[in-house]
Amino acid sequence: MRPRDGDSAAAAARAPLLPPPAPRRAAARFHPLPLLIAAAFAASYRLLLFAPAPSYYQYLFLSLGSNDTAAAHLRALTVRPHLAGTEANAAAAVHVASALSSHSFPTRLTPYSVLLSYPARRSLSLSAPGRDDTTFALTQETYPGDPYAAVSAEAVPTFLAYAASGSVTAEAVYANYGRVEDFAYLAAHGVNVTGKVALARFGKVYRGDIVKNARDAGAAAAVLYTDAKDYAPGKAFPDGPWMPPTGVQVGNTFTGVGDPTTPMWASSEGCERLSVAEAMSSDDMPGIPALPVSGRDGEAILQLIGGDVAPEDWQGGDGAPTYRLGPGPAVLNLTYTGNETMATIQNVISVIEGKEEPERYVILGNHRDAWTFGAVDPNSGTAALLELAQRLSELQKKGWRPRRTIILCNWDAEEYGLIGSTEWVEENRAMLASKTVAYLNVDCAVTGSGFYVSATPQLDELLKEASKQVQNPDNGTQSLYDLWMASNSSRLIGRLGGGGSDYSAFVQHIGIPSLDMTIGSGYAVYHSLYDDFIWMEKFGDPLFQRHVAVASIWGLVALRLSDEEILPFNYSCYAAELENGAMEINERVLGMPVSLSPLHTSIKEFKSAVLKLEFELKALQTWKIWPPWRKNPLKARDINDRLMMTERAFTEREGLSERPWYKHLIYGPSLHNDYGAELYPGVDDAIQTAKRTNTSKSWQSVQHEIHRISRVITQAALVLSGGLT
Repeated sequence: MRPRDGDSAAAAARAPLLPPPAPRRAAARFHPLPLLIAAAFAASYRLLLFAPAPSYYQYLFLSLGSNDTAAAHLRALTVRPHLAGTEANAAAAVHVASALSSHSFPTRLTPYSVLLSYPARRSLSLSAPGRDDTTFALTQETYPGDPYAAVSAEAVPTFLAYAASGSVTAEAVYANYGRVEDFAYLAAHGVNVTGKVALARFGKVYRGDIVKNARDAGAAAAVLYTDAKDYAPGKAFPDGPWMPPTGVQVGNTFTGVGDPTTPMWASSEGCERLSVAEAMSSDDMPGIPALPVSGRDGEAILQLIGGDVAPEDWQGGDGAPTYRLGPGPAVLNLTYTGNETMATIQNVISVIEGKEEPERYVILGNHRDAWTFGAVDPNSGTAALLELAQRLSELQKKGWRPRRTIILCNWDAEEYGLIGSTEWVEENRAMLASKTVAYLNVDCAVTGSGFYVSATPQLDELLKEASKQVQNPDNGTQSLYDLWMASNSSRLIGRLGGGGSDYSAFVQHIGIPSLDMTIGSGYAVYHSLYDDFIWMEKFGDPLFQRHVAVASIWGLVALRLSDEEILPFNYSCYAAELENGAMEINERVLGMPVSLSPLHTSIKEFKSAVLKLEFELKALQTWKIWPPWRKNPLKARDINDRLMMTERAFTEREGLSERPWYKHLIYGPSLHNDYGAELYPGVDDAIQTAKRTNTSKSWQSVQHEIHRISRVITQAALVLSGGLT
């Protein structure tokens, strides 16, 4: 995952916080027998007509959770490192396809030829006056008794995908987290980055943006390391959950989306393509050599950097040396040669055809490829998907057929820039845009404790309702909703503006209602050799009850979206979100030559459309028991189409200014952090520029962006109300 990274965990960009592992105890199972009985009696009328109510199947689904199924799949998927484009990842695709086919779900492999990046040569050495040179091994060490020691050699050497090839010998400069504001601080304090090697620590922003920011500041190369303050404040794996001293976070630095040789279109057989040289010269590529190193190696470099003392919030944790800004006297000699090559990736697509509305799709997705073993990222999600599929198969044996079609997707090459999902969406854009009800994403299903969700707002209430029906995996007397409330001290539901995982193409490119969820908010061994089954078994989910909980809510939401006659969307949450965003913009442009009147007018229209729809829905529930309902069978279809298509209306063909792939004008990534989610991203970009330049033209651009979002909100109001002007 991307963080969270194409890189997921929803947030490797945050310092990971894990509690001590839960003590082993007998696996607790959720037994909703009383609820099953109540549901059966409540549905007695429909049962007599040989059509069990959807709620019966929902409770049956929850009763079928299996810790053993999830654990077995995770173990099978993580026996070897399986990077995209490798034989091991192709074998993992066969495992997923076989598991889905065994349930008699029609399943196929969908291949694409795409540009992937691998390391061919790497070296890094450190020198300083009066000191012997140090050559870094650039390896991650196994530990005594490591059951995966033999196959660890199959893992890709530590590297940053798509980094430019080249050799650089230059003084080092410490750049904190490599954010735009960090390089601005260096410039303001007279620290010249031009031609130097920027040393930055992982976290806060996407690694590709760190390297890009270094390039834009004039650096000739970049080195990224895992600071112990963020990734190793406690016992290191295998004795604890934290990153070992030689642990390295590998990953992608491409800031675009999808196959780099087919920007804005699908990588179909025989399609038009950029050359590899053209793709690598794109502004979405880092453009300079870069390498990741361990916390131990990063600290060795910092010990030899002189100059002014860095600010307090740039310093490391207890026991760390004093961090200084440089440049020098530490000199880094970095060489990187990449192998950018066309490779075949494979998505696995499995279909459970709907009975009444087979042409309406509820899509569930998770990616399969991993930088190393991928027990958390992403195969905890893959194991949950396969456990969920097992339960749906059992429902079919009991007579269940979904009203709408359910599609289970296992994506490839997500780690390289959401490639598998993006190419599939681009290839099927018209069909998906016209027929998809929702996309439900799980990347890292389990990283630790706590429940975290991001979604487009019309799904908020559905998620709350569903979470109340699922057992808290860490407390058998509580629901997942209780865990959710306890996990979030500020905002309960995040939004899907960031480029963190495979929801991106669905939401930000074609405007499909979507969600992304995980148990746990981050983990220390992210994208390292130590993300293996042993870490999960010891620290992430010792009894695999968290995997079962994720599969439960994932499947329950899917069942409600696929089976309920009227889609369970609530747009009042969206109206509140739009209004809050307008208030934030107003605060940022106070005193400036900008009017928010068009935005306020469009939001008022949207709120009126929400009220009109709510009135129609209440009337519809009344009419369903009377003959007029039978005389107007298309009324429900009309309302569902409006509920489904309103999200599409928030997109615009031209996309964000200078970022045309991102079509959604309400949610998109932050300009300088692909992990960050912005509300009204085009306005945010324009305000940043205007405040930096403060010209009449730049403030006119802000006004233009306000008009743009006002227009799409008005369009969404028209769709929701079902009327024409």
